[in-house]
Formats: sequence, C-alpha cells, structure tokens
Amino acid sequence: MMHCLRNIKVFSLVLPMIALLSSCKSEFKGCEYVAYFGGEVVNPNNPYVLFCKDNEVIDTLKLDENNRFFTQFDSLAPGLYSFKHEPEYQYVYFDKNDSIMVRVNSKEFDESIAFCGRGDQKNNFLMEMYLKNEKDKYKMFEYFDDNFEDFSKEIDATYAKATSFYNTRKAEIKWSDEFDLFAKASLDFNYYSKKELYPLIHKIRTGEDMIEKLPANYYDYRKTIDFNNVALSNYAPYVMYLSHMLNNMGTINYHNHFSEKDLALKTNINKMTIADTLIKNKMVKNNILNNIAFTYLLEDQNMTNNNKFLDTYKKLSTDKSKKNEITAICNAIQMLKVGNSLPEVPLIDTTGASVSLTSLSKPNTVFFFWTEKAKSHFEAVHIKIMALKSKFPQYNFVAVNINDSKEDWKKTLDKYKFKGVTEVHCSDFETIKNKWAINKIHRTIILDNKGVIKNAFTNIFDSKFEENLK
Repeated sequence: MMHCLRNIKVFSLVLPMIALLSSCKSEFKGCEYVAYFGGEVVNPNNPYVLFCKDNEVIDTLKLDENNRFFTQFDSLAPGLYSFKHEPEYQYVYFDKNDSIMVRVNSKEFDESIAFCGRGDQKNNFLMEMYLKNEKDKYKMFEYFDDNFEDFSKEIDATYAKATSFYNTRKAEIKWSDEFDLFAKASLDFNYYSKKELYPLIHKIRTGEDMIEKLPANYYDYRKTIDFNNVALSNYAPYVMYLSHMLNNMGTINYHNHFSEKDLALKTNINKMTIADTLIKNKMVKNNILNNIAFTYLLEDQNMTNNNKFLDTYKKLSTDKSKKNEITAICNAIQMLKVGNSLPEVPLIDTTGASVSLTSLSKPNTVFFFWTEKAKSHFEAVHIKIMALKSKFPQYNFVAVNINDSKEDWKKTLDKYKFKGVTEVHCSDFETIKNKWAINKIHRTIILDNKGVIKNAFTNIFDSKFEENLK
C-alpha cells in the first residue's frame, strides 16, 4: 500500500477512509467480491456522483458536507465502470476486492483526476494514457497536412514511444489480462484512428486525394481488430475508432452528384450498412448504429431525409428498448419542427426567480447557449450577439447558461456587461438536452414573428446565419 501512502497529502481525504484503505488486506478475507469506491469532488457542479456500468447508472453517491462520497459494494463484478459528475465522466476499472479513492476538481476534470488505494496504479495508467492521447490529438492536426512519408514517420514514432510506456507500466504493475484489454485498446486505437483520419483530413486541408496513393498494406491493421468485442462496446477509444473507420469507409467519392444534405444522408446510410455487414454482435452493432444516428440526426434537420435515415436505422438496429436514445432524439426533433412552440424547460433569471418560457418566447427571438467552462466561446458568442443586435434591432436575444452551477453563472456575468441580452440559467441540463436536443454549445434557436420556431438547428457562427434573421 506504499503507493497509496505517498498520495495522502494530495488527497486530503478523511482519516476513516485512509484507515480503511490501510486495512484492505485483512478486510477482504472471506469477502468474495466486496469492493469500495469513494473520493472527493472539488468545486462540485451538483451534489452527486453517478457510478455506472455500460452507460447505466447502478448507484447514485451523494456528496457530504465536505464534498466527499464513499460506498461499499457487497458484490461488484470485476470490469470497467465509469463515474460521472455531470456533465463530465471518466472510467474506473475494478479488479476483485479493489478499494479505490479518487480526487477530482470539476473545473479541470480530466487533468485533476488522481486515484489512490488498492487498484490505483492501473487506473492512474489509464488516465495517463488518456491525457497523453488528448495532448497528442491536438498536436497531430498539423501533421495531417504532410505527405504520406512524413505523416507515417511522425505517428509511428509517437506510437513507439507510447508502446514503450505501456510495456514498462505493464511490467511494473503486473495487471490482469482482463484489464490489459482496455490498456492495450487505449494505446492501439489512438494510433489506428490517426491512420483512418489521415486521408479524410488531408484532403479537406490540402485538397489532395490520397486514397489511390496509400500503400496497398496501409489498412492491414484492420485485420487484427475484433469488431464484435462486447467488452469494448462502450469504451470510448474503441467506439471512436470505429466511428472514424466508418467515416472513412463510408465516404462517397462521387459527391458532386448530390446536394450537401443528400450527400450527408447517403454517406450515413452507407456507414450504417457497412457497420451491419462488419459487426455481427448485436450489442456492439447497436452501440455503433446509435453513435452514427446520434451524430447525423443532430446535424441534418431535413425531415424527409431524417425519415429515410430512420427507416434504414430501424431495419438494422435491434435496440427496441424504451431507453433507446435515438427514439428520444427523434421525439425531441419532431417537437422542434418549424411552426411549433418551444417545449417548456426550467429556467431562472439573475434574481433567482423562475422564468416561464412563454414570457421569453416573444416574436423574433434568438436563443443561444454558453457555459463558463468554454470561456472563449462565451466571450465570442456575446460579442457576435452585440453585433447582431445592432444590425437586427427587432430581435430579442436570450442567453441560456447550461452545465454551470447557479453560483458560477452569476460570478461570470458579474465580470461582464452585455447590455440588451436577457440572461437565464438552466439548472437541469438533462431536461434541456432532451427537450431541446442540445448536443453542442454552438446551437442557436430562432423564433419567428409569431413567437414559434423558425429554425431550431442553426449555428450562430455559420456564415449564412444572418439569412435566418431577414
């Protein structure tokens, strides 16, 4: 337990928790699958931590007065879980009888995570790999412009360095084969994703089509991938790789024959058809189909195309559950059709008083969104709104804050003076996400001169956005 004791100063956890960790070995004798999970959330957004398995909440852990939580699981099967402090989440892996503490700061969620206790080393490895991959992701974009030889040299060197780190930590920690599935996936699929992205991004950025110029063995690594691995079906590196691969394989090269919206429809149907052919396991296939559908339905709001897309989705997907997220999105999109009234969501004004949507839904109104966590967007969108307000004085502009605490929202507003904008806050992110189909901060909703929906799926930074206001 020495690796845990080195972290006591960092964690500042209550003494009973540390005492529990120190006595893990004797505690667990005779307890087949007893496990413990606890920790501390600095600057919490809400009073809960959700403990999940495969996107299903299996326990809701309430923070105490010191923003700490702790629970005992009498029987916890070994495997990959996740913990969520909305809107963020991260993975945690439990072997038999692990006892894990985590400390996290919600303002820099991923960067602040540190694990302590029995099972901490493998989880800290996953976090190190995740942060390395995130840093590498942003750095890599400049290399997508390079010719094939230079690009390959760069990603192979980075992969070799990451492999060395992986091999060293594997030898030191001596983790199980079950955990190695996820450890190796965090290494390999980051590398494979770059290879899938290269021809797509290179063409976008340089105009050069690399498809015919790639070596014949370029995609040989695909032969080593198990496309039906249920254990990985909800693991982000694996799911993101499959998404990139299907984007690559589903590309329609004779795109000049179609409008932009028709091309998007055909490309996404093509991706689903390929997934159906490639993936036989129902759980894995449904997860991938849902991922394709989720992205497409929130990008293309042509109702005719949506219905054509959904016809294919329903034929290929076997996910008929009431919890099917795609069904919920479709229902939300239907409610946001042109001519409909915006569905009611809980909002408060700067005094803390509840605000009815009816009072905000005046003729010619623009709803836009922001969060304190995306400061550059917050400033940019308000500056953009100021310019639009001068140009279109007949419009009302309503700023909806999401994903922040009421306190952080008000602190941010106190630093700025944006006159003529109605500022409101939605404390229930899940409700507004589901009812207004919010999946990205750039979304903008426009009401017409009758106070009903004119366009619920536009982007305020789109070059053609102002045409919606004329």
